[in-house]
Amino acid sequence: MKTNVLRVWYVPVLVLCLNAAEDFQWTKNNPGSFYYGTFPAGFLWGAGSSAYQTEGAWEEDGKGPSIWDVFTHKKGKVYKNDTADSACESYYRVKDDIQLLKDLKVHYYLLSISWPRILPTGIKTEEVNEMGIQFYNDTINSLLENNIIPFVSLYHWDLPQALQEKYGGWQNASLINYFNDYANLCFETFGDRVKYWITFSNPWAVAEEGYETGKHAPGLKLSGTGAYKAAHHIIKTHAKVWHSYDKTWRREQQGMVGISLTSAWGEPMDLSNQDDIDAAERYVQFYLGWFANPIYRGDYPEVMKEYIGRKSAQQGLGLTRLPIFSAQEKSYIKGTSDFLGIGHFTTRYITRKNYPSLQGPSYYTDRDLQELVDPKWPNPGSKWLYSVPWGFRRLLNFAKTHYGNPLIYVTENGVSEKIYCIQLCDEWRMEYLKGYINEMLKAINDGVNVNGYTAWSLLDKFEWNKGFSERFGFYHVDFQNKNKHRHPKASVQYYKKIISANGFPNLRQVESWYYKALETCSTTNQLVSEDPLTTRMEMVTEIVVPIAFTLCILISAVLLVILLRKCN
Repeated sequence: MKTNVLRVWYVPVLVLCLNAAEDFQWTKNNPGSFYYGTFPAGFLWGAGSSAYQTEGAWEEDGKGPSIWDVFTHKKGKVYKNDTADSACESYYRVKDDIQLLKDLKVHYYLLSISWPRILPTGIKTEEVNEMGIQFYNDTINSLLENNIIPFVSLYHWDLPQALQEKYGGWQNASLINYFNDYANLCFETFGDRVKYWITFSNPWAVAEEGYETGKHAPGLKLSGTGAYKAAHHIIKTHAKVWHSYDKTWRREQQGMVGISLTSAWGEPMDLSNQDDIDAAERYVQFYLGWFANPIYRGDYPEVMKEYIGRKSAQQGLGLTRLPIFSAQEKSYIKGTSDFLGIGHFTTRYITRKNYPSLQGPSYYTDRDLQELVDPKWPNPGSKWLYSVPWGFRRLLNFAKTHYGNPLIYVTENGVSEKIYCIQLCDEWRMEYLKGYINEMLKAINDGVNVNGYTAWSLLDKFEWNKGFSERFGFYHVDFQNKNKHRHPKASVQYYKKIISANGFPNLRQVESWYYKALETCSTTNQLVSEDPLTTRMEMVTEIVVPIAFTLCILISAVLLVILLRKCN
């Protein structure tokens, strides 16, 4: 979906509208103000990553292929045809990474288990890979030995390829039972030590990117139907897994099971315009509410049912394209989360835009809205990721208001950079962390029940269809070197200070953290002393060659103009 940039002349109008907000009570405070204070005692600080993005060893020690292994091996699916075949080599360097976590002083580490690493075909009755089991046993034990709590996600997008080929992946309800078998194997094997479980990480992206646009594995473009069907099965799977844990494992293991939902915030472009307010509500409901509403309130958001149903009828369909939960299913799904994981990265301004039904079915046109961004918002790298800290507080308060103030763990929050050489002085990441974590603190003061924060991510890693072109890590990973050396960025020291102080005690201390963190890094020295020749050659290819080519064109154009004038 195209995101438009607001013209500069819109900005002063937007500021006036924000100050006049009455419909959203939490917007009354100045979004630009900074609050000095600390988090509640016992607040947990963590960092996270996922199996496919970091482990590598894609066909080692009995692991089966995932949909991402197959997807990335097809030319043209990923930027520069990158693959995660070796990724960060964390499968072999897990103890080194745990030492980085220990140095970072985090309380917990959010990791995911690769389903095909422990069940190569995805089906428990066919084969269990003991070497995969041993790897995660060793990882969990090593974390605990270093006083780091494991938060474990059962699914961060790497579906076993065999289930995609045989059943069509999340388009098929058969996966509900296969995933439940896999989850119960994990509870049985690791549950004596793991007390925080996440069923699915960012299922919105699984459904929308995998089955609507096809930008992610498995790459299906089932516009207007595929994402809804996949999400329907994922929600029912989540509920079944929660009930399995509740019935079989909870009394003995005393753990918790939740889900991690990633959502942007949608702010009405004009808070005096009811159409824009309604459009912003739709944006968040089609994003967060799509999954959270069934789990916390028993069914899809009314606005989704209304809009998709109406569009379906206008398109001549006898039934709505949004699947329907039976009364029994609604009751079974409602209340199936011990905590709500919230992932959040950015914000959009939202205005109403009507899309004709004859345009064809699509998740995006179903919403009847347009996304816009303010050109003044910082944008350090990823095209989609603008730094808008105040949106985080809005989103957390939305979850509090709509879902009964559930226990929340922030499961993903961070910022990328898009660069072609080692850049360790990541001051933009420190500013991002400062702003977003402070808005989370404000939300806690609003009464939102947030108990933990996961910085995303520990390492630079494989970023799905963007390959290695975008970097989210606290630690720079040298992907050109077979040993995948890790180098700390300045943000490591900054985040450590936030953790140590449990927040932002006062202006003087917070400012000193920034300058001390920058003292720990020197981009030029690191580039000269540690960057390999191949990386420098890549930088030449990516930066110098295009510049030289552009200059040649400009010079040729100038010479042509001079020649034509002489001829005349």
